[in-house]
Amino acid sequence: MNYWLDLFTGTTYEQFRKAGANVSGFRHRMRKSVGKIKPGDILLCYLTGVMRWVGALEVIGPSDDKSAIWDYDFPVRLKVKPVIMLEPENGVPMEELEGRVLFYSGPKDRGKFKGFVRGSPNLLKKPSDGEIIIEMLRQAERNPLSRPVDPSKLARKPFFMAQTKRGKKSVDIFVTVPDREESAGAITDGKAAEQDVVASTQHTEIQYLLAELGGQIGFDIWVARNDRERTYSGKAFSEMPGMLKQLPKLFNEAADKTVEMIDVLWLKGNSIIAGIEIECTTSVYSGLLRMSDLLALQPNLNIKLYVVAPDDRRNKVEQEVLRPTFRIREKPLSEVCGFLAISELAAKIEAVRKLGLIQSLKPDFLEQMAVHFTSEK
Repeated sequence: MNYWLDLFTGTTYEQFRKAGANVSGFRHRMRKSVGKIKPGDILLCYLTGVMRWVGALEVIGPSDDKSAIWDYDFPVRLKVKPVIMLEPENGVPMEELEGRVLFYSGPKDRGKFKGFVRGSPNLLKKPSDGEIIIEMLRQAERNPLSRPVDPSKLARKPFFMAQTKRGKKSVDIFVTVPDREESAGAITDGKAAEQDVVASTQHTEIQYLLAELGGQIGFDIWVARNDRERTYSGKAFSEMPGMLKQLPKLFNEAADKTVEMIDVLWLKGNSIIAGIEIECTTSVYSGLLRMSDLLALQPNLNIKLYVVAPDDRRNKVEQEVLRPTFRIREKPLSEVCGFLAISELAAKIEAVRKLGLIQSLKPDFLEQMAVHFTSEK
């Protein structure tokens, strides 16, 4: 029997448990390592951020499960049976292993254990180390000791490995995918909450309209992964003609995860024709950050990007896209990403529909309508 490291964040651990704690998943690039894990082996669950051991899972065998367990896809999966499962507050701190295991033999070994917990699955080279961790987990289960957990560390999101260019050299970097933001008014007064409901409905309407339009023009379409279960006027996004069940592998893992979170994509084969963010309720910044991250990860990428927002948010979009972090780039984001006013876009689409010319539209009609802001007045 072998022991393997199984990394979780607080978020992915909670999602794993809510899904029944019977399927553990890993990234696609770890398929070869996962293939070495045998039935009867033990996965030792470690929470990054809070740095605690929280469980042990017995491996039953490979799993073809494809359910949406996590917000981030971990497609290489194993069927498992929980042996020990602890709450994060009751987990075994990594510091208690100091001097007792090979990968953390003493104070000077801290860098070594950080390397060990950088990715999973990772084989514990010394089986007795696994036995020590199992015994410490059992003691924590029998005599739980509650230790405070930093909520911000517990809410940490998964990191993804990517390569980018620095001069002529390719370097590995770790990146996260920016979350989609909740509306700022949602926790304020009743009037703000009512406005948010209206704005959220408008977001869904425009998202559906643009996805439907892309399909009618003849493109494959995609909506942000966490929006796929939405409906508009009783019509499910997931059942729209041309809707992809999953995105083709386009770039590296980090860039693909970023792309999956963009509101609407029009695709032709493996090429993105247009990427569109709809900003009715959020700060605008998160959508632009996703686009900027994508371009940083794929500097030679040449696609059309757009922000669609109500007319009264035009100044806000301009202010955000001209931030120094987006402007001081080899190619400023404002040159790549255009602004589309909802009223103008909706009127244009409605006029084309009435004339029965939807299918004759070319994708560059968005570019013809788009405004590209510049800091030069």
